[in-house]
Amino acid sequence: MTPTPSGKRTSGNPATQATIELTVKQQREQQKQQKLAEYQKQLSKRRRTTLTWWVVGGAAAVVVIALVAASIIFTPRAVTIDRGDGDATAVAGVETFENTANHVEGAVEYAQTPPAGGDHNAYWLNCGVYSEQVPNENAVHSLEHGAVWVTYDPAAVSDAELDTIKAQLPSTYVIVSPYEGLDSPIVMSAWNAQLKLDSADDERVGEFLATFWRNLNAPEPNAACTGAIDGPGKQS
Repeated sequence: MTPTPSGKRTSGNPATQATIELTVKQQREQQKQQKLAEYQKQLSKRRRTTLTWWVVGGAAAVVVIALVAASIIFTPRAVTIDRGDGDATAVAGVETFENTANHVEGAVEYAQTPPAGGDHNAYWLNCGVYSEQVPNENAVHSLEHGAVWVTYDPAAVSDAELDTIKAQLPSTYVIVSPYEGLDSPIVMSAWNAQLKLDSADDERVGEFLATFWRNLNAPEPNAACTGAIDGPGKQS
């Protein structure tokens, strides 16, 4: 048996040569089949991976859609109201006042409890819901910007009643906070206007908001109610 210049084995015996060539063909075919089997294995693996990602992605998409739908269904709709005209005669029981509107430093003695206007700190209180009493001087500045301040006696107002009040409030230009020393369970204040209430179910809650929320009678009705300072216990 002698090698050829190409490296192929040869034999002088025709029968032996045929056997050699058949063996080489078998080896090549075996290698070809092995490569084909490996390719099919890799292809099958890629298909399984792709299918897995489609299943996972589809499941994730279903979860996201369900969460979005649930948030739409179960999230309370934001209350929207128009700016009030500040006409105090439109709400029975509203008291009105004449207060100054100067920026001062330090504590201020106010004529009303809680205050419904007056001199105040140069920084307003960011509107929102608070679980603790907030500084008068900053809250009054928010009133100057047209906010409505809802104060309540925590010993006289239950969590359910507080939720009833919150459900009627717009999401901006409103402050909600407990207050010590109130002579009514609930007191709603706007600039130079105030309403004392015994119940969260009183229809005048909505009437006061419709009349005094962001009303143009406030000294600075277009100024912001965010971007200044948070008081203690801010929740939202």
